[in-house]
Amino acid sequence: MAEHHHHYHHPSSSLCLCDFMRYPAVSFVVYTGDQGVTGQQILDGAYLRFNITLPRPVTFVFLHHRMLVEATSYPHFTLLGQMLGSMFLGWEALTAFVPDLYVDSMGYAFTLPIFRYLGGCKVASYVHYPTVSTDMMCVVRERNSRFNNADFISTNLVLSVVKVVYYCCFALLYGLAGSCSDVIMVNSTWTLGHILALWRSPSRTSVVYPPCDVRAFLDIPLDNEEEMEGWEKLGSEEEGGRDRKCHSIVSVGQFRPEKNHRLQIRAFHKLLNRKAVWPEGRDLLRLVLIGGCRNQEDEERVLMLRGLCQELGLGDRVDFKLNIPFEELKRELGDATIGLHTMWNEHFGIGIVECMAAGTTVLAHKSGGPKMDIVVPYEGSQTGFLANCEDTYAATMETILALSPTARLGIRRSARRSVERFSDQEFEVCFLAAMETLMSNLGQ
Repeated sequence: MAEHHHHYHHPSSSLCLCDFMRYPAVSFVVYTGDQGVTGQQILDGAYLRFNITLPRPVTFVFLHHRMLVEATSYPHFTLLGQMLGSMFLGWEALTAFVPDLYVDSMGYAFTLPIFRYLGGCKVASYVHYPTVSTDMMCVVRERNSRFNNADFISTNLVLSVVKVVYYCCFALLYGLAGSCSDVIMVNSTWTLGHILALWRSPSRTSVVYPPCDVRAFLDIPLDNEEEMEGWEKLGSEEEGGRDRKCHSIVSVGQFRPEKNHRLQIRAFHKLLNRKAVWPEGRDLLRLVLIGGCRNQEDEERVLMLRGLCQELGLGDRVDFKLNIPFEELKRELGDATIGLHTMWNEHFGIGIVECMAAGTTVLAHKSGGPKMDIVVPYEGSQTGFLANCEDTYAATMETILALSPTARLGIRRSARRSVERFSDQEFEVCFLAAMETLMSNLGQ
């Protein structure tokens, strides 16, 4: 059995292998584009990052053309370039080793027909995010400017029409490639809807939530709310207790454009300007943006966000915390009153799950995985809040802050209990159930 592997950017790749290890007659091969490292170093990285150790050895096949699937290689027609690049990379992998079963967990759908029809392999896929979606096509069709739809396209009718046709053609090819898969697993209800629409294979498709190792957050106590009856008493707190009595609103996520940190800052500004917040109340509110910068572009984005804070008069109310250690992240989440998320159509939202496990009252975007799978009632109890624009975010933050500590505690307890649905153990059970037919036929 072979699995396509990039970096161990997500624990599901490692846990897939762990789950398969219960089949003693099956040997395992991992295709990887990593260069300048050994197989053991990759395994050590999986242990250090995710605390995962494989019970049996695996063989690594090192590929040499990973740059062909990286978006930076194609400034224009990125989807088309990555499609052709992944097919070439898949051919390189197949000629290096022909498996009986090929599992793609990286989203390279166009490698599936390569392995199935040229290699004669059984194929399976675990889809984190559809390469193209009906939502993306709607953005272009409606000529909205977003991070993946440049202004010069959204303002030009002809270019918008051309891009819609381009997306439709790509979606057709993507559907044909994906439908080659014998078993299709998706990570959320949102992804399921798009994959069913594009790949049209409902009998072979199932939802397998990604593994969220939230154990490290569960030791944060939940009963640390101050004995104060909500928002109306914010202005009467003594300055001496500022560290405990300050209400921090924490966002966790890389400083990528789709995370929409601008919305967080503008919504926070509107919150501070609402009638219910008098000057003393303002002093007890802080916005904390925690995240990592992948490259210089992300660092420049942080500078722009800092500039927006200065422009809105929030320089002393917003803290940026970049690349902080895990223990500091835990401390920030443990102290936070609200965990903030603003990404439109997040396919799942592991960061939201971590906030809920830490006992933070979550306010997430009313779309995608957060809306459909995560911030949903659990055993009849509320687990968090949803919003979709500056005004609704500001109003909902005000609502959360106005709740009594007892009411907030009830929501936080329900949220923490609900995240058990996303444990490593649940992932293992669902993943093996989906793969059982393929795995049992391997030896035949």
